[in-house]
Amino acid sequence: MTLSPTLPPLSPTPRTTVGRGRNRMVEDRAELHRLLADALIAHLGVTVARDGVSHPLVLPAAYAVDLDGPDLDGTLYLHGSVAAGWLRTATDSTVCVTVTELDGLVAARSAFHHSMNYRSAVVIGAARLVDDEDERRRALDLIVDHMIPGRSATLRASTRKELAATAVLAVSLHEASMKSRGEGPVDDAEDIEAGVWGGVIPVRRTAGDPVPSDDASGPVPADVVRRAASL
Repeated sequence: MTLSPTLPPLSPTPRTTVGRGRNRMVEDRAELHRLLADALIAHLGVTVARDGVSHPLVLPAAYAVDLDGPDLDGTLYLHGSVAAGWLRTATDSTVCVTVTELDGLVAARSAFHHSMNYRSAVVIGAARLVDDEDERRRALDLIVDHMIPGRSATLRASTRKELAATAVLAVSLHEASMKSRGEGPVDDAEDIEAGVWGGVIPVRRTAGDPVPSDDASGPVPADVVRRAASL
């Protein structure tokens, strides 16, 4: 594999070094950047405590990436309510963020060899609460633009009350790993000879036509039309 010459390779620490399935391991950090640009939902894993008992909690979150952000090898931003208990737990703690895109269902000739085609990333790091107001505003704009590119520039500025109610977590992209599968079934020869069908059902994300709200006025804006067409 030819790595991007200006980027450090993935899996820089033991915690993100792939053990099983090393043939699926992706070393090029540029592939991680492409996955993060394509996907829409991240899952944040934290350990929370309630009534003296700790347990893991995994939550979906909107996110955005700033490759030139203040953290080592770029910054992953996630947002939530300041009232959320998980947010207080995650701040200054080690968290795990995962992002996955499903690309296909792999139908093999045996149950054992059924699989999925996918791209999946794991990011581990200390989550910091973004206190700087300029960075928080930029991060929130990036999260909106990750959903609909160019959208933030068309909106009014967030109010102080809105900013006070919204928290942003930042995680360094330094400690990250990625795995990918993009092929047909890997079957035993005798199963192939048995004549059972094998192959892949491609899975693609698509968007319908934008649906205006009941109180919407004017035509659907260009940024929304472009985004719907690109999904």
